[in-house]
Amino acid sequence: MDLSLNSPMIDQLINLALAEDISGGDITTESTIGALQQGIGTIITKNVGIIAGLPVVERVLCRIDPDLDFHQLVSDGTMVEPMTPVAKVTGCAKSILTGERTALNFLQRLSGTATLTAEFVDAVKNTKTKIVDTRKTTPGWRLLQKYAVRIGGGKNHRFGLYDGILIKDNHIVAAGGIRKAVEMARSGAPHTAKIEIEVETIAQVEEALKTKADILLLDNMSNETMQAAVKKVNGNAITEASGGISLDRIPTISKIGVNFISVGALTHSAMPLDMSLDLQMNHATKT
Repeated sequence: MDLSLNSPMIDQLINLALAEDISGGDITTESTIGALQQGIGTIITKNVGIIAGLPVVERVLCRIDPDLDFHQLVSDGTMVEPMTPVAKVTGCAKSILTGERTALNFLQRLSGTATLTAEFVDAVKNTKTKIVDTRKTTPGWRLLQKYAVRIGGGKNHRFGLYDGILIKDNHIVAAGGIRKAVEMARSGAPHTAKIEIEVETIAQVEEALKTKADILLLDNMSNETMQAAVKKVNGNAITEASGGISLDRIPTISKIGVNFISVGALTHSAMPLDMSLDLQMNHATKT
C-alpha cells in the first residue's frame, strides 16, 4: 500500500469532509470578511507531540483555494513543544477561515496517533519487539491513520482483508478447527501469502505449530501464558501479542520476546493533539 499520501482515496475523504462542513457555504465568514481581504494564518500546537498530516492540511486548503500559499515550518515526524508554529498559510482570508476547521481536524487526529504510537515504540526500545497497528481504524481514514502510525515509529499490520491471511477464532469455528482452517487457507490463497492464526491457549499453540503456520497471534493471554507460548514456539513461527495491551504492560511483554505487539488503541483511542490557527490580517488587499 502506498503511504506517500498520493492516493485518490485521500482526495475523496477531503471532499467529503469539506462537503460536510461547508455544504452551501460559510455564512459567517462570507458575511464578515471582504472578498479581497488578505491574511496570514499560523497553525500552532498547544501540547507536546509529534506532527503528522501537514501535507493533508495543504491539500485541504488548496482545495478551498488553489491560490493560497502554504508553508510547512516543521516536517511530519517532528517532536514539538507547546506553542510551536508548525505551518503558515497566506492568501485570501475568507479561504483560510473556511478551510481552517477541516484542516485542523485532519492534523490534530493524525498527530495524536503519531504521538501515542511514539510512546508505545519508546516502551519497547532496546528489544527486538516491534509495535504494529490493527484494522481498528476510523472508516475511510485507514490509509491516513496507518501513515500516522509510521510517522510515530510504528509498523503497519495488514491494510485490509485483501492483503493478509489472519485466521481468527470465528474462522476456526466455521472451518471446524485450527488444522482444517489452515489447510483451507493454504489451498485457496496465493503461495506467497503468509498464514497467521489466532491462538488463546497453549493447546492451541501446539496445534497451530503442527500446521506450520507462519505467524501465531497470541490473543488476550496473561503474561505467564504468553511466556510459556513463546517458549513453546521456540522461534519456529513469528509471534504477535494482541488484546488487552496497555502501555504499562508493553515493557513486560517485550521482554517475553514476542516479535510484534499489535495495538488497536493507536488508531481507535489516540487523543487528538490540540492545535489552533491564528489569523493576522494583511491590509494590502489584492487588486
